[in-house]
Amino acid sequence: MSPTVVCSAPGRVNLLGEHTDYNGGFALPIALEQRTRVGLTPDDSTTIVIEADDHGTATVSTSPRPGDVTGWSAYVAGVVWALRENGIAVPGGHMTISSEVPVGAGLSSSAALECAAIGAFTAATETTLDKLAWARAAQRAENDYVGAPTGLLDQLASLHGLADHALLIDFESLDVEPVPFELDSAGIALVVLDSLSSHGHAGGEYAQRRASCERAAAALEVASLRAVTDVVSLSAITDPTDRRRARHVVTENQRVLDACTALRDRDYVRVGAKMTESHASMRDDFEITTSGIDLIVDSALRAGALGARMTGGGFGGCVIALVESTRATAMVDAVTEEVEAAGFPRPRAFVARAGAGAMVHPAP
Repeated sequence: MSPTVVCSAPGRVNLLGEHTDYNGGFALPIALEQRTRVGLTPDDSTTIVIEADDHGTATVSTSPRPGDVTGWSAYVAGVVWALRENGIAVPGGHMTISSEVPVGAGLSSSAALECAAIGAFTAATETTLDKLAWARAAQRAENDYVGAPTGLLDQLASLHGLADHALLIDFESLDVEPVPFELDSAGIALVVLDSLSSHGHAGGEYAQRRASCERAAAALEVASLRAVTDVVSLSAITDPTDRRRARHVVTENQRVLDACTALRDRDYVRVGAKMTESHASMRDDFEITTSGIDLIVDSALRAGALGARMTGGGFGGCVIALVESTRATAMVDAVTEEVEAAGFPRPRAFVARAGAGAMVHPAP
């Protein structure tokens, strides 16, 4: 039996830049300290037996085809399929999965699993992938096997993570630039408030938003909405819904760049303001928030947050709030009380810090 290889990859929080990735725009995520860990003990079989802490067991073939596997194990099967499509033969064996990244919370648990699994498979086969090829293989697994039409944001954030830094991702060039995000020394906390309302990228709403953006770009005769910087030009889009979707993307790109400048200046009040503006845009123009999510944001702001917004693809998941560290506990208590009084689930809160990206660990 071959030795066990282990790879871990983090989830992510997107500070700003929602639904900009597939529009060729900008985003500003951090990799989380919370990680998914995949262990693989290869053998000579043609199946992979998977044991996942929170999901039980499953078996997938080393030669899967799209549609063969559904549910949580489809992410592993999708990775196997994507690697084989890239000419990398994946061995059978025994796989273990453990994760600290909440599932369905908009914190990119799927990308963490995909990136960790690819790292384990490539380490086992002594195959080298650069980070972009690694990210594209993970994205292909999610897009073409699982059926979720996501961009590269989650995978790039998981792979490029750097402690105490956010990541400015340019989805036109696919360049990733670290931006200082040293909140502790500034007395600032980034609090994640999990609404406990699950979301799913494979649902039709995400695909509808992407199609709307593509129609808007076609109406403007540009390759993607990244080419648009002037909201006045959006008047050429005759469909009012498509016009609102495009306005979100165009203004969100500028908010990302403004927030990067503010972070470099350590101006967290301005960063918070951009986060709050982003939420309003997602609520009113992109229409991907929910009443429960909106209440968490509004409550956090009333309780003294410098800024708050939903993070992730939408329709559930988490809110992030930027707040002075000394006020974080009181803010969480106030939000919890108000949200529960309104009949919504009690949010689960934790302080997020920027962590390292995917890595292969020494043999156990």
